Amino acid sequence: MKGFLLGLFLGLFVVSGGVAGEASFKLWSPAFKDGDRIPIKYVMPGAGGKNLSPPLKWDGGPEGTRSFAISCYDPHPVARNWVHWLIINIPATVHSLPEGASGKVIPSGAMELVNSFGFVGYGGPMPPPGTGDHPYVFTVYALKVERLDLSGRFSIKDFEKKLAPHLLDKASITGYFGR
Repeated sequence: MKGFLLGLFLGLFVVSGGVAGEASFKLWSPAFKDGDRIPIKYVMPGAGGKNLSPPLKWDGGPEGTRSFAISCYDPHPVARNWVHWLIINIPATVHSLPEGASGKVIPSGAMELVNSFGFVGYGGPMPPPGTGDHPYVFTVYALKVERLDLSGRFSIKDFEKKLAPHLLDKASITGYFGR
C-alpha cells in the first residue's frame, strides 16, 4: 500500500509540474524588489521624481504566447484603482522594457493607452500627501493573440475584461510609494 501511495503522489507531482503554488511565469524589476519602495526617479515630477517608467523583465511566458500586455495601477482606497500605465501588443519575442521606455522605446508594434491622468503612456506614482504608502501593482499578461484592437481609456477592471478571453497567464509585482 505504501508503494502505491508513493507512486500516486509522485505521479501527481510530475503531472502538476512541480510544487503546488509555484509560479512558472514571473515578472521582476531591476529597479526594485517585489514589496519594496519604488525609487524616486520613477514617480511624477509633482512628487519629486522624473516620471521614468521602471525597467521590467519577465520570462518567456507559457506555450502559445503570441503577445504581452502590461498594466500598472494603484489599488489604494484613496486612489480607487488609478491606472498609471497600460501597454498592449508587445511582441512575444520581447521579454523586457528598459528604464524610461514609455513614449520613447516601446517595442515596435506595441501601443500605450491613456492612463487615469488623461495622457498616453506611463504616469508615475503621485499619491496625495498624508495618505500613507500606496501599492503600485505592475502586471504582465501573456496573451494567445498577436494584436488587440483597443484604444482610449480603460479602468483596470475593464482592461482586464478585454484581455480575459485571450489570457494564458499573468504575473505581478508590487512597489510602494507614499509622501
